[in-house]
Amino acid sequence: MSSALPAPALAVQLLRDMLRIRRMEERAAELYGAGKIRGFLHLYIGEEAVAVGALHALRADDTIVANYREHGHALLHGVSMNAIMAEMFGKQEGCSGGRGGSMHLFDAPTRFYGGNAIVAGGLALAVGLALAEQMQGGQRLVACFFGEGALAEGAAAEALNLAALWRLPLLFCCENNLYAMGTALARSQAQTDLCAKAAAFKVPARAVDGMDVRAVHAATGAAAEQIRAGGGPQFLEYQTYRFRAHSMFDPELYRDKAEVAQWKTRGPIHTYSAQLKAEGLLDEAAFLALEAAAVAEVEAAVAFAEAGSLEPLATLERDVYTAEPQP
Repeated sequence: MSSALPAPALAVQLLRDMLRIRRMEERAAELYGAGKIRGFLHLYIGEEAVAVGALHALRADDTIVANYREHGHALLHGVSMNAIMAEMFGKQEGCSGGRGGSMHLFDAPTRFYGGNAIVAGGLALAVGLALAEQMQGGQRLVACFFGEGALAEGAAAEALNLAALWRLPLLFCCENNLYAMGTALARSQAQTDLCAKAAAFKVPARAVDGMDVRAVHAATGAAAEQIRAGGGPQFLEYQTYRFRAHSMFDPELYRDKAEVAQWKTRGPIHTYSAQLKAEGLLDEAAFLALEAAAVAEVEAAVAFAEAGSLEPLATLERDVYTAEPQP
């Protein structure tokens, strides 16, 4: 959703969208505890600068593929909060008809091709989508978001190799939050320099401070420009951190509370809002107005989801493949 806003307006918009994601995620956690949202729920709290900075540097007609921590990416690429919340409620007004839930947001009109519950599952899909874009000869690119744990999967090596070999318009967006589910990076991968992994396939790679929304925006914009100029794929490692557990089922016994507290001092929302205030682009009244607007949008989405309808039993077999009976 590349923006033509003047720089000061864009600066405030980045904060507004981080607040929208944060408040939506916090409310989702409450609703999960109340039994309104079921199944799995993976929160993006702490990582908002990545989705916001990256999606604002991309175009509205670019193709996005994500993993199962994808609510913010969907929202920033044009999927309405109403449709996202209804999907998490399992209502048929949701973007996936209530059949996907939190991990499987999908919206073809906005070219948001998932949410994917399989680690590295989106990478192969992104290669195919990027190949289609290349064959059509347009200027769109495919951005694939995944965690650092995905780079331990064979699909990642295959995707990097083919993207480089075919010089596909594909942006690899690695959200390195240091823990693949509950396993620290150094305990699961011998090579912890993720950019080196990409470079092994001759894919230009760069590490970015994923807690700095401006750094994410600048790096993503530069990478996208290289891709659109015919330079082939690019790899960005966004160094970030999730403040909440891996999922709502995670007892979070694998990292020290002191580590989490230290990372929270670099939280993307309060550090960035402080920067804007110091630059004279924001005051406390304006911040509170952004906050109130975000909360109002979230509550409207919750009301929409509450008022939604469950799929009737009569249509549960729709879109389910069954083989023809044999004679």
